[in-house]
Amino acid sequence: MVVSPIGIEDVIPLHLADCTFPASHPLVGQRGTVHGFAVRHPAGVFVFDTGIGTGNAWVDANFRPKVRAIDDALREVGLRADDVTAVANSHLHFDHAGQNARFGNVPIYVQRIERAAARADGYTISEWIEFAGARYEPIDGDAEPVAGIQLLATPGHTRGHQSAVIATTDGPVVLAGQAVYSVAEWRGEADPADQSPKSAASAKRLRGLGARRVFFGHDASRWDGA
Repeated sequence: MVVSPIGIEDVIPLHLADCTFPASHPLVGQRGTVHGFAVRHPAGVFVFDTGIGTGNAWVDANFRPKVRAIDDALREVGLRADDVTAVANSHLHFDHAGQNARFGNVPIYVQRIERAAARADGYTISEWIEFAGARYEPIDGDAEPVAGIQLLATPGHTRGHQSAVIATTDGPVVLAGQAVYSVAEWRGEADPADQSPKSAASAKRLRGLGARRVFFGHDASRWDGA
């Protein structure tokens, strides 16, 4: 990985939505958070995950989301959506890629098998994924689409799930997505949300990176290492 002049505070969480888990979810009735992330990079703003979109009746009825426009979330931390030069999705479920359409003609990096899976009925909200100007850049396994920002294949939650590792001057910052669900899970204080061998292997891989800081897609808390 190429080390770029990014400080640890240049990796910024974006609170993009709150939702209520439906009856089919293990956390039925509880409220949950949805987070994306922005990286201030010399080449422009990099975004990892775009949250939930708006206007879908099934999502509204089942998850009752309170959605924040990604423009507003970026503006709140001093950034502009128009300055975003690259996007990546951990995976293409509706709560991680729902505002992709805001970034028409911007490269969006996803695993090739995830892009294929998202075309199946019921996998995601297709109108939030397929839009005019969509510029998906499929990758196979690990890649470094932007200097100092590496995407690692971390299958488990989905076959094509990926996490991001940001090389900062303070050490690696990991954006786990849903490879690890929460800070409690990262610390070993909660059982893994995904129990499959692939999930366990992906979590082990991330823990072996010597991260200085770790963020999660559905937990407002972060983990800070020494």
